[in-house]
Amino acid sequence: MSKRKTVAKVRKPEVRLPPLEAYEGGLEPDGDYDGRELDGLDLAGQNGSGARFLECAVRGCGLDETRLTAARFLDSVLEGVQGVGTDLAGAQLRDVEVADARLGGVQLHGAVLERVWVRGGKIDYLNLRMAELRDVLFEGCVLSEPDFGGATLERVEFRDCVVTGADFGRAKLKDVDLRTAQRVEIARGVDSLAGAVISTAQLLDLAPVFAAQLGVRVEDPA
Repeated sequence: MSKRKTVAKVRKPEVRLPPLEAYEGGLEPDGDYDGRELDGLDLAGQNGSGARFLECAVRGCGLDETRLTAARFLDSVLEGVQGVGTDLAGAQLRDVEVADARLGGVQLHGAVLERVWVRGGKIDYLNLRMAELRDVLFEGCVLSEPDFGGATLERVEFRDCVVTGADFGRAKLKDVDLRTAQRVEIARGVDSLAGAVISTAQLLDLAPVFAAQLGVRVEDPA
């Protein structure tokens, strides 16, 4: 009898912040923020492209149209942030916790996420095209129409999440665990799900999508 293959577990970040210094200013391109706490700031429309956040906490900040392209978040916490059109294209998130975020149209295409824990909150139209995700846990959050097109996902889990309208077109998956998601709807890219693990119930839910991909018509006899 063949040995059952196990799914590699996600390695969660272990963020231990030092005593933080309150920061009340705005963002600057290529800014360097070390051990700072940004609490309740309105950062809408500001430009923090290329900035580095090391051992920082960003709490309750407004991020509407905030530009953070190629920014680096290292050993940091983002909690209760909210905004539409936040641009994090090409950003790097390593050992980061994202809690109770309310975001829409956030751009993370070409970004690198490593040991990231996204828990709670709701993110609409998350753009992760061509991104690299390793050891990323989505837990207890709602992801509406996330785009993983062309992305690389390794050791990624959607635990207790509601995922609707997902696009996995041309994505590369390895040890991606969908079994514990509350709900999974895949709009595109079902042919790219090799490397993912789903439950029996999810297989039944996704059967029409698989049939459509294979060109199989499903009809009851007359």
